Amino acid sequence: MTPFRAAFEGALMGDALAMPVHWYYDTEALKRDYGTVDDYVAPKNPHSGSILWRSSYQPVNERADILRGQAKYWGQKGVHYHQFLKAGENTLNFQLARELYKQVKANGGYDVKLWAETYISCMLEPGWHNDTYAEEYHRAYFNNYASGMDPLKCGIDDKHIGGLSCVPALVAALEGASRDEVRDSVRAHVSLTHKNNGVLEAADLLVTLLFAIAEGQTLREAVKVHANSWLSSTKAASWTSRPDTEIVGGRFSSACYIEDAMPGALYLAWKYEGNLHAGLVANTMVGGDNCHRAAVVGSLLAASACAS
Repeated sequence: MTPFRAAFEGALMGDALAMPVHWYYDTEALKRDYGTVDDYVAPKNPHSGSILWRSSYQPVNERADILRGQAKYWGQKGVHYHQFLKAGENTLNFQLARELYKQVKANGGYDVKLWAETYISCMLEPGWHNDTYAEEYHRAYFNNYASGMDPLKCGIDDKHIGGLSCVPALVAALEGASRDEVRDSVRAHVSLTHKNNGVLEAADLLVTLLFAIAEGQTLREAVKVHANSWLSSTKAASWTSRPDTEIVGGRFSSACYIEDAMPGALYLAWKYEGNLHAGLVANTMVGGDNCHRAAVVGSLLAASACAS
């Protein structure tokens, strides 16, 4: 297996492991409900930290309805975001990553127009993803699409780390292409749905780090050289004796916003270099948006393990 393919699989593993405790911000409640999550388990209802009861899903018309039968659970208390997924299954964003990988491999390259058609087709197929939650960017994209906007212009200024979910898949599918070709494809792909400079910069950094690791740098060397504007290696080294929740959840919010989620993910990858399983468990157990941080934590740790 190559480091790029390993990176893709590491991201999928991290998402599936974190799925049952996705968006638990109370880590004591997480441990009470699931114990230490070190293997794939199924989600449970009720989800004590779910805020779906505060939300409603109202697509503008049928062409925007990406949740169909799942929409009735919005507005209810205790509903797990991924209640119908089985142990080891991936959440919606990473199901899309699998589709992207297959399409790019079959097509021999990335075509943003072709992907937009596949994205729309998958999301509007009843029961395709079987997930109760769809991120804000999906909902906004399809409201724009259903209102008649060009499918290539329906994205929004979304600053969530979920925008990185497909990056390891695309890097793996484009293996053999030059770094610049991959960077251009990743930028085109992410900007289809996330027109946010911070998310685009983080996506580009993830590509750079994966290439650096594949070309022989250690994970920590790559972070030190390429990611210093996001995470100080000196500070990371001084934090390693502290509980992970003091750093991700304390120093950096465990929420989905890229300005904290990216350095938090980089820190976990840096700390657990050489131990993929421990890093994925740590990412899971600090809660918050652990599924989407897995795109960074899982891909970097898996690529590093494969390259070493």
